[in-house]
Amino acid sequence: MGQKAQPTGLRLGIIRTWNSKWYAEGKQYQDLIYEDILLRRYIKKRLQHAAISSVGIERTVKKVTVNIFTARPGIVIGKKGEEVERLKGEIQHLTGKEIYINIREIKRPETDAALVAENIAKQLEKRVAFRRTMKKAISTSMRLGAEGIKVVCSGRLGGAEIARTEKYRDGRIPLHTLRADIDYATATAHTTSGTIGVKVWICKGEIIRRNRNADEVGQEA
Repeated sequence: MGQKAQPTGLRLGIIRTWNSKWYAEGKQYQDLIYEDILLRRYIKKRLQHAAISSVGIERTVKKVTVNIFTARPGIVIGKKGEEVERLKGEIQHLTGKEIYINIREIKRPETDAALVAENIAKQLEKRVAFRRTMKKAISTSMRLGAEGIKVVCSGRLGGAEIARTEKYRDGRIPLHTLRADIDYATATAHTTSGTIGVKVWICKGEIIRRNRNADEVGQEA
C-alpha cells in the first residue's frame, strides 16, 4: 500500500490555512462542523454553473461570514445584486443566523485545481475522449503560469469493460516540499458506464516566509 499524504492537509499551518475559521467546544463543535458541510454542499449545488472553487466560513458569536471563491462572480452576484441577496436569504433561513457573503474572484481558473478537475469531469460526462481532455487541461494550465500539473483519471475510461487508471503530468510537482504551493482537488464524473474519479495536482511555485527573528539576530551580529 502506498503512504500518500493529502497535499493540502500536509501544509496546514505552514503555507496554508483552514477553510473554516472559528472556535467551539463539545456538542457545539459537532453542530458547527455539520452546518459547515451543509452550507458548502448547498452553495456548490445552488451555484453549480458559477465555477465555485471553494467556500470559506468565518464565525463570530452572532454572525457567519461566507467567502465564495468563484471564476464567474457576475453569475453569483446577479443583476444589481439580486442573486447574492436571494442566496443570503436562503442561507439565513437554512441556518437561522445572520449571514454576510463576500464574493472573491479567481483571476486564473485554469490554474485552480478544483475548477480544472470539475471541467475535466464535465467533459467526460459529455463523452469527450479522456486523453484529449486531460492533455488539453495540462497544456492550458502550463501555458497560463503553472509550474507543474498532474492529472489522474480512474474508472471505466472510454466505456471499457475493466476499470483502469490513466496518468498524465507536465512540469514539477514536489509533493514532499512543504514550501511548494501545491493545489489539490478531486471531482467525480457520472457517465453511462459508471463513475470516473478525477484527481488534479497543480504546483504554483514556492512560498518562502522569512524568519524575522533570525534576520534580527543576523543584523545584530
